[in-house]
Formats: sequence, C-alpha cells, structure tokens
Amino acid sequence: MKKNIAIIAGGYSSELEVSLKSVETIYGNLPEDKYNSYVIIINSEGWNVRYNEALLPINKNDFSFVLDGNKINFDCVYLTIHGTPGEDGKLQGYFDMLGIPFNSASQKASSLTFDKWLCNQVLQNNGVKTSKSILINDRAALFNTKEIVAELGLPCFVKPNDGGSSFGISKVKEEIQLIPAINKAFAEGNEVMIESFLDGKEVTCACYKIDNKLFTLPLIEIVSDNEFFDYEAKYEGKSQEICPARVSDEIKTTVQELTKNIYSLLGLKGIIRVDYMLVNDEPFVIEVNTAPGMSGASLVPQMVEKQDNIELDKLLSNIVEEAMKPRY
Repeated sequence: MKKNIAIIAGGYSSELEVSLKSVETIYGNLPEDKYNSYVIIINSEGWNVRYNEALLPINKNDFSFVLDGNKINFDCVYLTIHGTPGEDGKLQGYFDMLGIPFNSASQKASSLTFDKWLCNQVLQNNGVKTSKSILINDRAALFNTKEIVAELGLPCFVKPNDGGSSFGISKVKEEIQLIPAINKAFAEGNEVMIESFLDGKEVTCACYKIDNKLFTLPLIEIVSDNEFFDYEAKYEGKSQEICPARVSDEIKTTVQELTKNIYSLLGLKGIIRVDYMLVNDEPFVIEVNTAPGMSGASLVPQMVEKQDNIELDKLLSNIVEEAMKPRY
C-alpha cells in the first residue's frame, strides 16, 4: 500500500515564495508508484491541502483532512518551509507530539540552527571557525555604532538572527549605514546578528544520512554579481554557481568532512547545506541551513545533477524512507 506523504510549504516569513517553488520540485520528484503525495500550504490564511483547484482544510488536532468523505492521515511529513514555523523547530515539536515522522532535524536541533548567533557559538566551542559576531536582541536599544565598528570592523554584515538567509541582509561599508541595516534586519526577525566580513571564496556543501552513513554532494562555488549572495543572486540569475567548485581535492575533502562533522555534532537529519567562506583555503562557516531551497534555481538540485550515483527522485525517496524509521 502506498504511503501518504505531506509536503509542507509556505510559512509566515518573506521566504514563503521560495518555499512554494521548492515544493514543486519535491512533489514532482517523489515517485508516484510509492507515495500518495499531497501539498499542504501553511500561511496566514490557514493550513490547507492543495487538491486540484480546491483547498481542503487540515484538522490541526491530528493533522488529517477529508477527501471525498474519507479521512486521510499521513505516514510522513516532508517539510520544505524556509523560515518560521518549519525551519525553527515549531512544526517539528508539533509533529513529535502527534507521532508523525518528518524529514528534518528534531525540534531542538532545528531551533538551534535557526538561531544563527547561538549556532555559531556552539560551532566555535567545538573548534569550527566562524566569523566574529555580536547579537542584538532589543530593537528599542540605543546602538553605539562606533563600538560595533571597533569590535567587528568594516565592512560587516547585518542580518536577521532568527530568519532565513535571503531577506533583511545588508553589507555595511560605512558606520552611517549601520542603523538602517539593523532596522531592515529587525523587519524580518526579532533578533539581529552583526558579523565581521570574511574575504575569500564562497562554497557550499550539502550532506545527508542514509542507513547511518553520511554522504556529501559536490561542492558549489558561488560568485555573486551583487555585493553578496542575496535573493536576487540566488533566484534571479545574478550569480555564477559553479559545480563542482574550483578547489583542490584536498580542500574539497576538508570541507566535505567538516560538513559531516557538523551534521553529527548538531544532530541533524534529512538534507542540509552548510555555507562556507574559504579564507586562505581555510573554511569558515557562514550558515547551517537545515531546510535548503529545492527549486529549479536552488543549489542542492544542481549538486545532485553532478553526482554520478544518484538521481533526485531516488534521493528524495531515500530521505522519506529514512524519516519513517524509528527516531529513538
């Protein structure tokens, strides 16, 4: 009997549109002979199953819905929300309480990785290099811009600490730009992280686990036409995404092994992506992404295309099967 799979997209952040693009890739690549796949949209208008031209409401008491008079329950959930509530642990806790397996990291691990500053502290305490950063958690505070510049230097990056990686980010080159950048970041989240600039080559590495074995995909080198890898660069063609990355075999192995170590250290699950800046050939973590984009323009599908021994449909099927194994 085919399993019922809920592919959840949407969310309450500015990355909703990215999520809606990702869900089409996942829905189109989960094998129809193995799964009954349903797209569930969670947004400010409610929780609904997209079925043909209709939207059918989800019963939040048990995450079910009614189709042609029959109650449909789900065997597994594939979360592809970028931002809250699918990347920050909220839905993970909900599904844990209902006993419904899901593809991504646990509530605890998702909450940690979504907090960029705290995740960096954990990584640093375990010998992983990241940029120097400070956290601002009070939007009403008076910020001493001179102290920030003295601490982190210029240029620096200002970003939402508890938001996605595509919106609310600014590269600040002058002290006078700091306050507007902080306000912009606060428009996307409740906390703001300011971090020092890392000068180097940007690469990203994806990782997943099947049958207790960790696998990585080919590295991608990112060369943005803009100041940094922002929304326009990611999704509107304003960057070169070179796969495989133009790095030595030694650096490739170093980054892939570090990504595996981070995956294990943070207790991650499903497909994740870690972004790095290579500074003098030494990897510094920029961000750990537990719900990477899966649209046609996204990085992970590009990596899969360059991997000789697996296709996207097989990979996604493996991730779903892995999710349905007992978690504890």
